[in-house]
Amino acid sequence: MFKLQARGLKWLKGLHLIAVSCWIGGGVALILLYFLKDGVSDGGVLYGINQSIHHVDRCVVVIPGAFGCLITGLIFSSCSNWGFFRHGWMILKWIVTLVAILFGTFFLGPWERAMMHISGSLGMSSLSSQEYLYNEKMNVIFGALQVLVLLMVVFISILKPWKSIRSKKAAK
Repeated sequence: MFKLQARGLKWLKGLHLIAVSCWIGGGVALILLYFLKDGVSDGGVLYGINQSIHHVDRCVVVIPGAFGCLITGLIFSSCSNWGFFRHGWMILKWIVTLVAILFGTFFLGPWERAMMHISGSLGMSSLSSQEYLYNEKMNVIFGALQVLVLLMVVFISILKPWKSIRSKKAAK
């Protein structure tokens, strides 16, 4: 397999860090946008906030950041000496990345889209719709939890707490 040299790895690391920043920063932005709804008295404004949340998620930062992390991680693992399953912390990063992307795709995204559609059709009455309130609650709780888990993964990447899987096997 092709291996990147030091300069290429630095560029890749830079791209990976930009993707991580987009994903986590976008997640924080989404949570903060939910709090803009306090005091809103116009249904069009409520819908606009939900549309903004949707576009920040899908088109601008969160999804591109998540897939940027996945793609740069794949390149890192296959074109460097890190590998895919050589270190316990790396395995955890792969699991968290894949679960977070899948959870966002099958839960956070649909909850967010439902809120946008409900507010588009009901306007301010959305704030008394059980479906809207449920979707909002799930998005705020699990969106915040996902951001916290992703931040934890950043520190796992920095601290690299678990030794190499190969060195453990060799020690036995």
